[in-house]
Amino acid sequence: MIFNLSPIFALIPLVIYIILAFKDINPVLNVVICVVLSAIITKQPFSSMGGVIAESLGSFLGMIGFIIMMGSALGAILKKTGVAEYLVLSLMKKIGIDSEKKAILASMITSIVLVSLLGTLAGANAIIAPIVIPLVAAIGITPSTLAAVFMGAGITGLFIGPYSPQVVTILGLTNINYFNYLIAVGLPVAVVCWIVTFIMANKIQKNTKKVYAYENVEKPDTNYTPDSKVKRAALFFAVSITLLIIYGIYLQSGSAYAILVITITAVITGIAGGLNLNTIFEVMIEGASKMMWLFIMFVLFNPFITFIAEAGAFEALVGLIQPLLNSQSKVVFSLISTLTGIFGIGGAAVAQSVVMDNMFKPLVANLHLSPTLWAMVLLVGSQITSFAYPEADMLGQMGLAQSKDIKTMVKFGIIITISTILLVVVRSFLG
Repeated sequence: MIFNLSPIFALIPLVIYIILAFKDINPVLNVVICVVLSAIITKQPFSSMGGVIAESLGSFLGMIGFIIMMGSALGAILKKTGVAEYLVLSLMKKIGIDSEKKAILASMITSIVLVSLLGTLAGANAIIAPIVIPLVAAIGITPSTLAAVFMGAGITGLFIGPYSPQVVTILGLTNINYFNYLIAVGLPVAVVCWIVTFIMANKIQKNTKKVYAYENVEKPDTNYTPDSKVKRAALFFAVSITLLIIYGIYLQSGSAYAILVITITAVITGIAGGLNLNTIFEVMIEGASKMMWLFIMFVLFNPFITFIAEAGAFEALVGLIQPLLNSQSKVVFSLISTLTGIFGIGGAAVAQSVVMDNMFKPLVANLHLSPTLWAMVLLVGSQITSFAYPEADMLGQMGLAQSKDIKTMVKFGIIITISTILLVVVRSFLG
C-alpha cells in the first residue's frame, strides 16, 4: 500500500466506483478511473499494466463480457432473419390478448422467453417493444403498465436463462450445476418477481388507464404470415439451442460452453433463414459491437478487483463488520450481505456478484452456508439493485415502453426489492 496505509484504504477506488455508477458517466470511463486509482494506491508498477490487461482478456470476467457480446450477435441474427418477430407474435397470439390481464401475461411471457434466450435485458426488450406496443395498445394497456412488465418480467429471464451472464457468473462462483441452481435459486426468485409483477401490473393498469395512453400507434398487422424461410429459421433456432443446452447440462460443461452454444445457434439460424456465411458474420459482428463497451469494462474490472483483493482490503472490511456477525447467524449474515449488495455496491450485476463473493467468501465458509443459499444472496444482492434505484435498467425499460411515469416505477421497484429480501431471509432459515 502507498504510504504504508491500512489495507482498508484500498477500498477507496471501489467506493468511488459505486458513487460514479449512479452518476451520468460512461461506465467504461468509470472503471478506467478506478483501475488507475487502485493501481496507484496499491503501488502497481506502471510497466506491468499492459501485461495485467492482457491477462485479464482471458479472465472469468473477460469471458462473461464476451458471452454478452455473442448474445447480442445472436439477437442481431434473430432480428435479421425475422425469427424474433415471428417468436414474439406467435407467443402473443398463442396466449391471446383479448383482455388486459391476458395482454399483461402475454407480454410478460414473451419478455421472459426472449431475455432468457439472448441473455440481455435491454437487447431482448428492444426487439420486443416495437412489436408488442401496437398489440397491447389496442387493448388499452398503458405505457406505465408495460414499463413495469418489461422490467419485472424481463429481468427474470436473466435469473433463469442457462447461459445468461448472471447465471454463468453465479455458477462459476458457487460451483453448483445449472439444474440445482434453477430449482433452488433461479426459479424461486423469479416466481416471486413474476407474482409481484403480475399483481402490480394489473394495479398499475387500473390506476393509470385514464391518465396515460399510447398515442399515434399504428394498428397491429394481425394478418402477419411469416414466409417459409422465417418458419424454417425459427424451427432450426429452437431445435439447435434446445439440443445444445441439453447436451451441455448432460456433460456438466463449464461457463465457456455458452460461447459455443450461442455461436453455433446463430450460424445455424442464419443459414436456415437464407443468409450466406459472409452476411451471417457481418450481422453477428454488427450485433456484437453494440456490447463492445461492456466487454472492455469487464476486462478492466478484473485488475481493479484483483488489486483491491491482493491488498487485503476485503479481509479488512470483513474484520470491521465482524461484530455484526458475532451471533454466527446465517439469517443475519444473509440479510446483511444481501443489503450490502443491493444498496452498497453499484454497477453491472456481474461485477457486483464478483465484488460480493470476494468480500464475503471467508464468512460464507466459516458459517457453512450452503452453495445454493449463497447463490441466492448473490443473485438478489446483485440484480435487485436495478429495482431499488431508478438507474439505467429501470430508465431503459421505461424508454422502451415509452413511459415517463417514474413515480410508479419507483414504487413498483421498492415492492420487488422488499419481496426478494424477505425471500432470502426465509430461505436462510434452511441453511
